[in-house]
Amino acid sequence: MLIAAALSLVILMAAMAAAFLLAERTRQSGFIDGIWALATGVATLALILSVSDLSGRAMIVAVLVALWAARLGRHLVGRALGSGSDDPRYAALRRDWGDSAPRRLFLFLQTQAIAGWLLALAAAASASRAGPLDGQDALGIAIACVAFGGEALADRTLAAFRRGSPGKVCDKGLWGWSRHPNYLFEWLFWVGVAVLGLGGFDGRTVLALVAPVVIYLLLVHVSGIPPLERHMLESRGEAFRAYQRRVSAFFPRPPKADQDSQRDSTR
Repeated sequence: MLIAAALSLVILMAAMAAAFLLAERTRQSGFIDGIWALATGVATLALILSVSDLSGRAMIVAVLVALWAARLGRHLVGRALGSGSDDPRYAALRRDWGDSAPRRLFLFLQTQAIAGWLLALAAAASASRAGPLDGQDALGIAIACVAFGGEALADRTLAAFRRGSPGKVCDKGLWGWSRHPNYLFEWLFWVGVAVLGLGGFDGRTVLALVAPVVIYLLLVHVSGIPPLERHMLESRGEAFRAYQRRVSAFFPRPPKADQDSQRDSTR
């Protein structure tokens, strides 16, 4: 187990070091997140195949994570290839870090490697739950499938909106209920993986629950929402501030009326 866990960590650290070198050479950081997703998938599969008995549950977790990594990696790498410009989140970090940007970016990406490793460990813990397949497995699979569909729908809605209304703030469909529905469904996928592994109050169950906690912190407080919303405020200004007032940041709810807009309309 220790050797397999160490190997999965090495895979992720090497992949993120390669992502750093690619970003430094090309000055295009859009590949970073796609490389992270693909590397996390490879590291998770290597760990599951090394430590599990390849039971039905282990194969289900392996297939789900492989599909997750392939879809997200393809989407993010494809978006980076098509954009022709640097990822605004990483560009902002470079500006903030100044002359120390290369060193700090490298360390930042290695932190992401550790986060991916924790996801791999959590998925392997879920895969190792003993016993025959049951309703709990069906629930975990259902949650993961809903997450796949929701994230794909959110991505398609945003892409279509950007083609038709460049420079505007998307509030259509799921984007009218959550400012980051793609991140929400990303988190929900790992909730589904965790559900597959729940089974009593023991260390393995606690480890399985690490995945939704880690991905929530990463998306909501580190490399997801904060830098992206900062960029949106800089590029969209008051339109995005109004969107922030109306729409929940993460967990969905009906949009609020924009009180500032209502006051302006009555003057």
